[in-house]
Amino acid sequence: MEENKNQEIVEETVEETAETETVAEETLEGNVDAETAEAENADAESEEIEDAVEGAEKSTKEKSKLFKKKKDPKDERIEELSDKLLRQMAEFDNFRKRTEKEKSAMYEIGAKDIIEKLLPVVDNFERGFLTVAEEDKEDAFVTGMEMVYKQLMTMLETVGVNPIEAVGKEFNPDLHNAVMHVEDETVGDNIIVEEFQKGYTYRDSVVRYSMVKVAN
Repeated sequence: MEENKNQEIVEETVEETAETETVAEETLEGNVDAETAEAENADAESEEIEDAVEGAEKSTKEKSKLFKKKKDPKDERIEELSDKLLRQMAEFDNFRKRTEKEKSAMYEIGAKDIIEKLLPVVDNFERGFLTVAEEDKEDAFVTGMEMVYKQLMTMLETVGVNPIEAVGKEFNPDLHNAVMHVEDETVGDNIIVEEFQKGYTYRDSVVRYSMVKVAN
C-alpha cells in the first residue's frame, strides 16, 4: 500500500513540474515576443524620425533656392552700384598716388634746373672774392657783396642745397669727377688734393659733380 502511495506522489510531482516548465516556457516566449515587438516599434519610430529630418532638410534647401531665385532686383542693383563705387574709389586712390608721385618728380626736376642756373652765380662770387686785395677787403662794396653771397648761400642751404666736400677726402665717383691725376707720396691713395669746381647736392641727389685732382 505504501509503495503505491509513494508512486502516486512521485507521478503527481512530475506532472506539476512539467506544468511549471510549460508555463515558464510560455511566459518566456511571451516576453521574447514583447521585446521583439518593442524593438520593431523602435525601429519604425527611428525610420519615421529620419524620414521627417530628411524631409525638413529638403524643404529648407528648396526654400533657400527659391529665395535666391526670387532675389529683389533692387538689392541686385544696390550690390552692382556698391561694387562699381568701390572700384572707382580704388582707381581714384591709385590715380591720386600716381599724380602726387609725378608732381614730386616734376618739382625735383624743376628745382634742380633752377639750382643749376644759380650755381654759376655762386662761382662768380667766389672767383671775385679771390681777386680782392687784402687792403680792399674792408671796402664797403666788397663787404656788401659778401653779405649778398652769404644770403644766397643761406637760401640755398635752406632749400636743401649743400656743397660737396672734396679736398682731403677720398675720391668718390658718386660725388666727384676726377679731371687730373698726380703722384704725391705725402698723401694716401685716391685722396683729392685740389678742387677746380665745387660740386653741390640737392637733397639726396647730385646737382653738379666736383671737378677734382686725385693723388696716387
